[in-house]
Amino acid sequence: MTSQFGATELWVFGYGSLIWRPGFDFEESVPARLHGYHRSLCIFSHVHRGTPERPGLVLGLDRGGVCRGLAFRVAPRKAQETVDYLRAREQATAVYLERQMPVRLEDGRNVTALVYVADRKHLQYAGRLPREQQLELVRHGRGSSGENPDYVLLTDEHLRKMGIFDPVLAGLAQALAPGAAPRPKH
Repeated sequence: MTSQFGATELWVFGYGSLIWRPGFDFEESVPARLHGYHRSLCIFSHVHRGTPERPGLVLGLDRGGVCRGLAFRVAPRKAQETVDYLRAREQATAVYLERQMPVRLEDGRNVTALVYVADRKHLQYAGRLPREQQLELVRHGRGSSGENPDYVLLTDEHLRKMGIFDPVLAGLAQALAPGAAPRPKH
């Protein structure tokens, strides 16, 4: 079987947990921007951070805006292995669409990167939810990759280390931080 990956280097764009847990070997990682999409807690998680009965909430790339993240350069010899790994990880329920899109690296280079964007037609696409509903889903989400609050806290922490402030994640992280009192329900 001939692969479309592996003849040249592969770039992968990470905007959420791939930033702090890529799970694959790479040659370099560079801060990058993807135009036309923004980071959004818009995916009901039925596997990694929740279940179909009690979904969590995870990030997706949704249409519009610009997303800052990390681009990972993978050696050609590891490209197909990396794509196989990412498909197993990101496509557990086919809620993301696999695309190759232009990404601008912080050092000025333009590359084409493998990107997973939210499929707005998928049943797990949550769209834009009110903050209280986001918080409720995240607080109670648990799946094969762990607890949903950990996902939000780690993503917020790593984005901040990169100089990226995401107001939605930051607000949820503040509410979820150890010692934070749950907000009363009205």
